Amino acid sequence: MSGDLWEGRIVIVGASLAGLRAAETLREEGFTGPLTVVGDEPHPPYDRPPLSKQVLLGRAAADSTGLPVGRDPEAEWRLGVRATGLDPLGKRVMLADGEPLPYDRLLIATGTRARPWPNPAEAALDGVFTLRTSDDAGRLAERLAAGPRRVLVIGAGFTGSEIASACRELGIEVTVAERGPAPLVGALGGTLSKLAAGMQRAHGVDLRCGVTVTALRGNGRFTGADLSDGSRVDADLCVVAMGAVRNTEWLADSGLAAGPRGVACDAGCRAFSMYGIVTDDVFVAGDVARFPHPLFEYQMLSLEHWGNAVEQARVAAHNMINPGVLRRPHLAVPVFWSSQFGLNIKSVGVPTFSDQVVIAQGSLDERRLAMVYGYRGRITAAVTVNMAKWLEYYEGLIETAAPFPPAPGAADRATAADIAIPSDVPDPQLLSHGPTVALTGHLPDRRLTTVRHTG
Repeated sequence: MSGDLWEGRIVIVGASLAGLRAAETLREEGFTGPLTVVGDEPHPPYDRPPLSKQVLLGRAAADSTGLPVGRDPEAEWRLGVRATGLDPLGKRVMLADGEPLPYDRLLIATGTRARPWPNPAEAALDGVFTLRTSDDAGRLAERLAAGPRRVLVIGAGFTGSEIASACRELGIEVTVAERGPAPLVGALGGTLSKLAAGMQRAHGVDLRCGVTVTALRGNGRFTGADLSDGSRVDADLCVVAMGAVRNTEWLADSGLAAGPRGVACDAGCRAFSMYGIVTDDVFVAGDVARFPHPLFEYQMLSLEHWGNAVEQARVAAHNMINPGVLRRPHLAVPVFWSSQFGLNIKSVGVPTFSDQVVIAQGSLDERRLAMVYGYRGRITAAVTVNMAKWLEYYEGLIETAAPFPPAPGAADRATAADIAIPSDVPDPQLLSHGPTVALTGHLPDRRLTTVRHTG
């Protein structure tokens, strides 16, 4: 092992799940040099999935979701300090407090933030919320506990749907406004989104699809919203669940391939420069990363997944302190889950990387099923509803590029090939939220057109 990889200072920007697990891995694999973790929030790393579930339901306090630490990373924690810039030539991270932070190797794990309502004056109304941080969850949970008459949720992705589910479980009336044709359509495609829509309405959600919110109303305090169909919703609270923004602005002048879709890196988590040249001292992991995956034709993926953040952080940390021959790629298959309206939804693979789907087990009527997604004749994803035990099996089929439709044994219908239907993946521009798994290249059913100038 090259001795210089054990020397020098490592800086992790992002006191996140990915940042913490990377720090632990560095120590577990023998790094003994100085280690600094920078985070813009004043809190130590905490778990985000409970925020839209247990915390909103009052079953857990917002400040009780701290992540367990398997090993003390013996790091210097710089919390409540935002990174404002990166000088890759001088190897310095610029901080909001004015102090430059030198590094020899850097891990970018700055994650995402909630996309705000675009009108600042309307967003500032008392009663308008986003949900991303523990502070967000604490404030929203307090207002929900006070018993508002109605809550308006803008966006029916996973976060918006989970918020709506929590409201109904608390007995609160809720209206969900979604620009797309149905809830979760951006993540799961058309067939399962119809099941999601039916479940929301069955639980009393006033679900409005195919509309946008044109204005938030109130005089200091939120009182309602105008919709694009000319209707108005009167409500006491509004939760803007329009997806996430990747925290890359601080890298604008860094020369890295960083932008709204994340920081591009290779399969070993090494960041690319803006010219596509791989760096060897800057790495990236977690929600902010864009990386190629061979199972999905090397398209660049951006994932907002708990499991991906953990696995990618471990790969990045390993590669930061090992020479090229010992480095390994991040090839984990994306997995995510959601609990809402009595359904346990779990996914493996990339459902949006598909052209057809088939219900391999169960049925929509039973609300218990396994749906398998395919692209160009091979399996690329599977989503289970209240059948989570099958997920590992389908993950194996994805990893081995098994043929689509699934053969008997992978499906409880011998005629699966006869009932495959289009996956109905929408254009992300038609949604009011981003998909949980984003293909940041071109969608598989589209082609790039090259325009050649003549004359």
